[in-house]
Amino acid sequence: MILGPGNKGNLNLLYGVVSKGIPWPLGAFENRRSFTSIGNLQEVIKGLLTKDAPSGIYHMGDDEALSTNELIEVICSALGKKARIWRVPEGLMLFASRVGDWLHLPLNSLRMQKLTENYVVSNAKIKAALGMKEMPVRAKDGLRETIKSFAGK
Repeated sequence: MILGPGNKGNLNLLYGVVSKGIPWPLGAFENRRSFTSIGNLQEVIKGLLTKDAPSGIYHMGDDEALSTNELIEVICSALGKKARIWRVPEGLMLFASRVGDWLHLPLNSLRMQKLTENYVVSNAKIKAALGMKEMPVRAKDGLRETIKSFAGK
């Protein structure tokens, strides 16, 4: 997911839930996800256009992966709200998602998997190719900027 002003997609959905003060019931799940701040993407594109980087397949991501719980904490912090993260036992939430399968509810097994799975990539290869020690934008800073653009609407 690319973070930056005007972001569309699942982050908007999470922002909508959190900004309304609805508690996040999946706090017991510890997942991590890679994000790409628009500033980091711009730096990599500039580097690829101006440096002699070898051709290949590169993964793009900020230096840090964030958990969904961290995402919620950053969103709440940017909004000046207290994070409401409930740590409902994983087994109970997995059972609820199976019930959602049978009753065709918004929380079902597929959505639960998407909300709780890990998706972390390494940006080491692209940084090495461009001679970078670290990405210029921290993941939480890119997220804060994105959230401020949502709040400004």
